[in-house]
Amino acid sequence: MTPFKTRLAGGVMLAVLSLGAAPAMAQDVEWPSYTADLAGSRYRPLDQINASNFSKLEVAWRFKTDSIGNRPEFKLAGTPLMVGGVIYATAGSRRGVVALDAATGELLWVHSEREGARGAAAPRQLSGRGLSYWSDGKQSRVLYVTPGYRLVALDAKTGQRVADFGKAGEVDLKSDFDQEIDLVTGEVGLHAAPTVAGNTIIIGGAMHEGFTPAKKANTKGYVRAYDVRTGKRLWTFHTIPQKGEYGYDTWLKGSAETTGNTAVWTQITVDEGLNTAYLAVESPTSDFYGGHRPGNGLYGNSLVAVDLTTGQRKWHYQVIHHEIWDYDNSSAPLLMDIQVAGKPIKAVALPSKQGLLYVFDRVTGKPVWPIPEVKVPKGDVPGEWYAPTQPIPSKPPAYARNGIGVDDLIDFTPELRAKAVELTKNYRMGPVYTPPVVSKQPGPLGLLSYSAQGGTNWPGGSFDPETHTAYIYACNSCIGAYGLQPPPEGMSDLDYVVGVAGQPVTMVRTPGSGASADAPPPKPAPAAAGGGGNRLTVDGMPLLKPPYSTISAIDLDNGTIKWQIAHGETPDFIRNNPALKGLNIPRTGQSGYQIGTLVTKSLVIAGDGMVTSGPDHPRGAMLRAYDKATGKEVGSVWMPAPQSGSPMTYSLNGRQYLVVAVSGGVYSGEYIAYALPGGN
Repeated sequence: MTPFKTRLAGGVMLAVLSLGAAPAMAQDVEWPSYTADLAGSRYRPLDQINASNFSKLEVAWRFKTDSIGNRPEFKLAGTPLMVGGVIYATAGSRRGVVALDAATGELLWVHSEREGARGAAAPRQLSGRGLSYWSDGKQSRVLYVTPGYRLVALDAKTGQRVADFGKAGEVDLKSDFDQEIDLVTGEVGLHAAPTVAGNTIIIGGAMHEGFTPAKKANTKGYVRAYDVRTGKRLWTFHTIPQKGEYGYDTWLKGSAETTGNTAVWTQITVDEGLNTAYLAVESPTSDFYGGHRPGNGLYGNSLVAVDLTTGQRKWHYQVIHHEIWDYDNSSAPLLMDIQVAGKPIKAVALPSKQGLLYVFDRVTGKPVWPIPEVKVPKGDVPGEWYAPTQPIPSKPPAYARNGIGVDDLIDFTPELRAKAVELTKNYRMGPVYTPPVVSKQPGPLGLLSYSAQGGTNWPGGSFDPETHTAYIYACNSCIGAYGLQPPPEGMSDLDYVVGVAGQPVTMVRTPGSGASADAPPPKPAPAAAGGGGNRLTVDGMPLLKPPYSTISAIDLDNGTIKWQIAHGETPDFIRNNPALKGLNIPRTGQSGYQIGTLVTKSLVIAGDGMVTSGPDHPRGAMLRAYDKATGKEVGSVWMPAPQSGSPMTYSLNGRQYLVVAVSGGVYSGEYIAYALPGGN
């Protein structure tokens, strides 16, 4: 497995295999990559914080991000790094970079870019999800991508640009892109952190969040690699193959030339021993209609293994053919060493919005367990092209709800179920991969299905190399009602865009892209009331029955679910709903799509995704700890706002810290570090 780093008091660096026992707390255990390591594990074998004391955690330090930019940010999605006793993080409305003392939270330096019109036009705004760190032992650098899609290298000690990297410390990612794109308004950006492996930086891309692109020939989401010392481009992987390249013929009628997106907007993981990077590629333009791009369309919705040195494809597996559900690959591939039927396997596992975990031999690309092609329904949207089958894993079983039928509707009482049935009678429902419909009156108004926020989204999963167990959060109540309609004149060149019969079609944008730092500040949204993407409710409650979210422990040695729990207490709007008066409601969990998990020596840790209140704490959210062997909740600590960035942990000077980003509603972004009482 990928080693993690510890730093002894004298500054000597050691490589410690994450398969081993917990290191002594006299060592400093770092968090040097966005997902802790290049394998994406989000794992550190620390146990100073454990089941016996988790609820005793206190705030060790906190860093409010309001002044890093021109106004407060209400969506802080970052996960910091900790290297050499220093926290590095992105923050604020302009995506500044801060360095903090890891023991006290004291600000050491701050770097910020003002990108003007280019920043205002950026499709991926605000602070993003993080940054990367590199060192050769003599010099150290922090690397990040600005909202305007520029790769910037900073001296880790001073926060100043590295003069000999690119041009005065930056590489313009809109240039040298194997396609023409306007340097100011061209649609491409990135929320994810760059991946740094050895001396190579790998950069993906992302377009506007939303369902209605202005044109089908959108920017192509090519993946590129750069030299970490010079900023020189090393290679480009064409996620939409060019003529003569492998996979070009899967785009029928020459549609590879006229289709965009197909980017890697989530984290990229790397096996340095195999010299291989793993790319989780999203869907092509557009999310719900693909009549203009007939064919399976490689490498849309594929896991692709590429050579780290050359960018050449080693193997690929397409997990969805001709995607028309917005189930684009959203999670970092998890690299793991497992034992299946007594045979050691170097594996890679891909969580998904469908609640399916796809597991492959990461050397060969062969599925660890069979993934049969299953016949799926054919739709009737004029001009659409339909794949007759989709690959559905035989193991592990689905870890989340991924289709919607009557049995999935709210059922606290027969009356509530009857209301739900009436509410949905003019919508189409069905199993996963039920195709979208043209919206009509009186029906079908649209397809009622798992939404873009369902299952596992960009926080991805965690993996424990000691027990060979993946821990994966999923939203079970994140649904959407999607109907197709021709776009109004001048809105888009697509034949169909998302709309509902009887309602005007607008440029639909999903939550999360954020407003520009150079635009007028928006009025903060009210605190979340639940639903996690629901657009249809019954007496103020989610249309679907609980659990609203889950954390699942999946044994990767045998492909089974060891345990599954509802994540989070029953929220106020359910507990206090008049329709449920007198009923004993089991724990429902809480909706949310941006919940990431952290694994330690004995715990699985994750925060609530919504605001609640109760007799034991003021209005806020909870950071919760579960026994990783059983799923039993063993402790919780209050947070002033929901978790909005995945948590991380490190040890410094014999003390373990947990850091989590919180924000949302009327609470602006803040990094909070928790530790046990009695520290420095």
